[in-house]
Amino acid sequence: MSQPEATSVATQDELFSAGSTYLEQMYEQYLRDPESLAPQWVDYFSDMVAAGEALPETHQQILARMRPLPRSAKHHFDDIPSLAQHGDIEYPSRAILLIQAYRMHGHLHADLDPLRLNPRPSSPELELGYYGLSESDLEQEFPTGDLTGDRKMALGDIVMMLQRTYCSHIGPEFVHITDSARRHWIQSRLERIQSLPDYDEDTRRHIYGRIMHAEELERFLHTRYLGQKRFSLEGGESLIPMLDALVQRAGSGGTREIIMGMAHRGRLNVLANIMGKSLSDIFSEFEGTQFEDAAQGQGDVKYHKGFSSDVRTPSGIVHLSLGFNPSHLEIITPVVLGSVRARQCRRKDKSKVEVMSVLIHGDAAFAGQGVVAESLQLSKLRGFRIGGTIHIVVNNQIGFTVNPFDARSTTYCTDIAKIVQAPILHVNGDDPEACCLAAEIAVEYRNTFHEDIVIDLICYRRHGHNEADAPEVTQPEMYRRIGEHPTVGTLYRDRLIRDHILSNQDCDEMIAGYRDNLETVRRANNRRAPSPANSLQGRWEGFVFEGAEEPDTAVNADLLSDLARRVHRLPSGFSLHPKVEAIYENRIEMMDGKQPVDWGCGETMAYATLVHEGGWVRLTGEDSGRSTFFHRHAVVYDQNNGKSMIPLRQVENGPLSHFIVVDSMLSEMAVMGYEYGYSVAEPRALVIWEAQYGDFTNIGQVVVDQFIAAGETKWSRMSGLVLWLPHGYEGQGAEHSSARLERFLQLCAENNMQVVYPTTPAQLFHLFRRQLMSRVRKPLIMMGPKSMLRNKLSFSPFADFTDGAFLPVMGERHLATATPRRVIFCSGKVYYDLLAERQKREIEDVVLLRIERLYPFPADELRAEIDRYADTHEIFWVQEEPANQGAWLFVNSPIRQLLLPNQKIFGVTRPESAAPAVGSAKRHKQELEALLNAAFAEGVDGCLADRHRFDAPYEGSK
Repeated sequence: MSQPEATSVATQDELFSAGSTYLEQMYEQYLRDPESLAPQWVDYFSDMVAAGEALPETHQQILARMRPLPRSAKHHFDDIPSLAQHGDIEYPSRAILLIQAYRMHGHLHADLDPLRLNPRPSSPELELGYYGLSESDLEQEFPTGDLTGDRKMALGDIVMMLQRTYCSHIGPEFVHITDSARRHWIQSRLERIQSLPDYDEDTRRHIYGRIMHAEELERFLHTRYLGQKRFSLEGGESLIPMLDALVQRAGSGGTREIIMGMAHRGRLNVLANIMGKSLSDIFSEFEGTQFEDAAQGQGDVKYHKGFSSDVRTPSGIVHLSLGFNPSHLEIITPVVLGSVRARQCRRKDKSKVEVMSVLIHGDAAFAGQGVVAESLQLSKLRGFRIGGTIHIVVNNQIGFTVNPFDARSTTYCTDIAKIVQAPILHVNGDDPEACCLAAEIAVEYRNTFHEDIVIDLICYRRHGHNEADAPEVTQPEMYRRIGEHPTVGTLYRDRLIRDHILSNQDCDEMIAGYRDNLETVRRANNRRAPSPANSLQGRWEGFVFEGAEEPDTAVNADLLSDLARRVHRLPSGFSLHPKVEAIYENRIEMMDGKQPVDWGCGETMAYATLVHEGGWVRLTGEDSGRSTFFHRHAVVYDQNNGKSMIPLRQVENGPLSHFIVVDSMLSEMAVMGYEYGYSVAEPRALVIWEAQYGDFTNIGQVVVDQFIAAGETKWSRMSGLVLWLPHGYEGQGAEHSSARLERFLQLCAENNMQVVYPTTPAQLFHLFRRQLMSRVRKPLIMMGPKSMLRNKLSFSPFADFTDGAFLPVMGERHLATATPRRVIFCSGKVYYDLLAERQKREIEDVVLLRIERLYPFPADELRAEIDRYADTHEIFWVQEEPANQGAWLFVNSPIRQLLLPNQKIFGVTRPESAAPAVGSAKRHKQELEALLNAAFAEGVDGCLADRHRFDAPYEGSK
C-alpha cells in the first residue's frame, strides 16, 4: 500500500513532503475523528484553527455538493412519487455508472493489506448517494450492462457482486488498458467467479502443505543457523503455493520451460520448495562444508545462486531454471528476458507459449530501479518480445528501512507497469487461495494475449532486511503489528479446520513429520558435500572452460567470392540507395581480390561465412542495422516503397542458421543485460551488443561488473557475448572518445574475458569467426574503430582472409635497420597516427608494434618480438588516453617482466585527467602533436619513466 505508518511517524517537516493528496486525507480524517490521528497531526490542524485561519473546503465536500441529489432526500421528495415511475431517463443508468466506478476504483477499497497499516482512501464514486441512489433502491432492479450475470439485477445484488469481485482479497487494476479485448477479458474472468477461488478439498490440503513447508523451513533455518543471513520469506509464504499453481497451470497450457529471476528475499525457500534443491545441499551451504577447492563456481553466497530442475505437471514435464542473481536486485530482469528469447528461437516457438518468463520482484526495487522500466519497454519490441512476462511483486511494504512514501511517488509500487498497459492484480498475501487464483489468471492472460501481467502480492516482512537486523527501531508501529499478527500458516490452518477439511491433529502430524525430516537431513552423518554444478551440459555439451585448440578461421577464396555476390546482389526490382549500391558493388570487388578490404566488408563477410556454415549470429544496438558510422548496411531499404530487407539472410543454411540484426531502443543497461542472457542460454550463437559510442557502456556497467566479468567465477556460467565499443580520440569531446578501456582491464583476472583492439578488417573477421568456432566461451570486449573505418591505411589485403588468423601481436618486418633505436608498443587507432607521422618525418629507425589483444596478455608473442630487438634499449608505450586511463597502467607491469636487462620502458600519454578527453578540437590536435613529438623525440624527456625498475622520478607526461 502507499503510505504505511505515516500517521504514527509524521513530523512537522514531513507534513508537506508526503504530498498534497495525503495531507488532504489527514485533514478530512481530522474533521471526522480527530482522536484517530497521531498527536502531531492533531496539533498541526488545531494550531490552524487557533490561529483563526479559515479551513479550506475538502475535496470530499466539493464532491458532495456536485453529486446528484438522492431520492431519499425527504425534504425534496416527500410528495413526489418514484422518479423511476415518472420517466427519469437517468435513473436506470445509474447502476451502470456504479459498476464502472467499482471497476475503476474498487481496488482502492479491497481488503489487501494483512497488517491494515493504512486507512482506506475516500472514494465517493463508490457511494450510492453519489449517483442519486440510496438504500431504499437496493431492491429495485437495474440494467447491468456488460456485468457478467443477468441482464437485470436488484441493486443490492449488484453491489454485493461488485464488492466481492473488486473489494475482497483481489483488487484488480485494468481500466488503464486501451485494448478493449484485453480489458474485457480481465473484467469477465473476475466477474464470472466474483474473484472467489473454488478449490476442492485435495487442492486446499495441498496448498496448506506448501504453506507449511515454506513456514517450517524458515523457522528451522532461523533456529538451527542463528544469526546467518537468509533473507527469509516469512510473511510472504503465499509465494510458494502461488508459484506452484503457476507452474502447474503453465504446464497444462503447453509450457515446457519456465525461466525465473528473483532477488535474494525468499530465494532459499523457492530453491527448496519449488525448484527441488536438496535440503542437504542447502544445509551444507549454511555450515560452510560445501566444496571449496573446485575450479569453478565457488564465488557467491547461497542466496544468489541459481538452479535448474524438472517438475511434473498434468501435461508433461516443465523445466524450471532460476537465474543466478547478484545483489543489484532488478538487473536479472533483462537477463531472464534474453534467455527466454534465445530458447524460443531455438525451439522455433512462434506461439511464445513453450518458454515463459516469470520475474519475482521486491516492491521497493520494482518501483525504484530504472532497469525495470527499460525492460518493460522491451516487451513489445521486434527482436526482443517474448510473448509476455508474469511479474510477481513480493510487496513487503518496506524497502530495508524506507517507508513507501519515501520510496516512490505513486500509489502502488506496481504503477510503473502501466507504461505497457499491463493489468495488475493486487492480492492479500494472507489468503493463499486468492494468491493461487491470481497466478492461474496471470498464466491464462499471458498465454491468451502474449502480454505482461503483474501480481502485487501484498504481505509483510516478519524480520528485518536480514535476520540480524532490528527493524522496530525505524518502524515501531509496523513491527508491533507484525509481532501480534498470526502467520500465514496459522491463519490458513484455522480456515481449513473451520471448513472441516483438516483437524488440529492432522496439521500437527504434518508439521511434526516435516520437522523430523528437516532434522534428519541436518544430522545425517553421511551427508555428502554438494557436487559442483555441471554447467557444461545440455546446449553447453562439448564446450570447455580452458584449453581448446585454436580454430582455423581462414576461408576459401572461391567461397568468399560466391558469398559476397549472394549477400550483395538483391532481388530484381529492389531499389537500393545509390550510395549503398556503390558500397555493395565495391564489396564484391574486394572479395574478388581487386581492392583492399574495408571494415564494413570484413565484418559482413565474417557474418556471411558463419551463417553459411550453419551458424547463428545476433547483432543488436542503437542504429545497428545501418550503423552509426554508415559502414554496415546490414538492413537495406527499398527507395521506392520503404520496405526493408536483410541481405545476409540469403545465405542462411540449416535449421539453426540465423542472421538477426536489431535496432534496439535507446537503452544500454537493459539491452546489454538482455544480450548477456541470450548468450548464456545459447552458446552456439555469436551474440554482439554494439554501443553507438563506446562511452554509452557506462550505463550498462552493472551488467559488465556483475555478469560479464564475474559470472564464470561466481557461478560457473560462461558467456560468449561480444561488446563492440567504438573508441578513439578524434576531437569529439569527452563523451565520444573513450569506451573506458581501463575499466575493463581492471576487471580482467582468471582468464575471465578477452579485451581486444583490432586495427585491420582482417583481424575483425578472424575475431568474430574465432569467437563462434571456438569450444571456449569468454566475453569479448572489443574496442572498435571510428575514423579507422575509412582510413585506407587500415584496410586489409584479400590474402589475409584466405590464409590468415587473428594475431594477438602485430609486428613489422620491412624496416631497413635491424637494430632500431626505439620500439614503440601501442594498441588501436593511435598506430595509424604514429605510422603517418613516421612516414612524414621519414624516420626509419623506430619500430611500431601493435598489441591487438590486451587480455589475456600475449606474453609469448610479445617476448618473441622483444627478442628480435635485443640490442634496442628504449621501449616506449604510446597511447592516446591520459596517463591514468587507457592501457598504460595495466600493460606496464607485464611488459616490464618481459624486457631484457638492458631495456627500459617509458610511457607516452596525455596528461592525467579526470575527463577522458578535451572538448576543443583545436586543443585535441595540439595534444596529439605533443604526443607524437614525444614518441619520436631523440630523448625520453616528458615520458612516464618505469619507476618500478629504474627508480626514476615520476613526473607525468607533458
